[in-house]
Amino acid sequence: MKLISKAKAFGGEQRVYRHQSKVTGTEMECAVFMPRQALEGFLCPTLFYLSGLTCSWEEVTMQGLPQMHAAKHGMIFVAPDTSPRGDNVADDSAYDLGQAASFYLNASEQPWADHYQMEDYLTSELPALLVDALPVDEDAIGICGHSMGGHGALTLALRHPSVFHSVSAFAPITNPCACPWGRKAFEVYLGADESLWQTHDACVLVGTAGWKGDILIDQGLADEYLEEQLKPWAFEKACREAGVDLTLRLHGGYDHYYHFIASFMADHMEWHALRLE
Repeated sequence: MKLISKAKAFGGEQRVYRHQSKVTGTEMECAVFMPRQALEGFLCPTLFYLSGLTCSWEEVTMQGLPQMHAAKHGMIFVAPDTSPRGDNVADDSAYDLGQAASFYLNASEQPWADHYQMEDYLTSELPALLVDALPVDEDAIGICGHSMGGHGALTLALRHPSVFHSVSAFAPITNPCACPWGRKAFEVYLGADESLWQTHDACVLVGTAGWKGDILIDQGLADEYLEEQLKPWAFEKACREAGVDLTLRLHGGYDHYYHFIASFMADHMEWHALRLE
């Protein structure tokens, strides 16, 4: 990995790395906050944060204030990009498809399959690179995300519990097989067979795969996407039926965006820190 920028923050360093991905066939960037303990070479718990539609790693590092809370807990904070990018990478003019809208899965349909292999990138290639280059404790990696990234955090944790040992989300898309964003992306990336879609739906996965720990979700009640796109009640029901411990916190007046995320980032960082000890 090539270090392309760094800045001092809260006793640690906010870094940005770039590397050539064998999985996506493109250059990929990720932001990494290194707390003081990591700079001194101590193995640290690590939290992956997956961003939502239209975003990259930049929004959370600039608006979510994760560095302050990661420094408090001696935690490395990793914010990957939301998709492969580049002139030769398939894209779409719509904001909810293509570059910055990967839905964190391995696409099987062309032209997307050539580069959109985000599940393999996030669960295999990137963790291995980070463990090799930085003092990441591979037995103490958690995952969190927002909106589309919340969908990614839930599904990747449920599908890869040996990689991710804790999971939380801000306003996640919990039932993509039953919402417009998810159905559109799944048909394009995975094809028309809806049985394949279900293997990337958190409501289905929590029943089929289960989860050995607990899950935290924060949701604003003034979120414009609450009923049509996010459907937290469906995930609450699925967790209850599967016997999975879900803490679903509802917040009056909060919307879908980064003021909401920043307001509860400290709680999520502490949640993961306690579970990755």
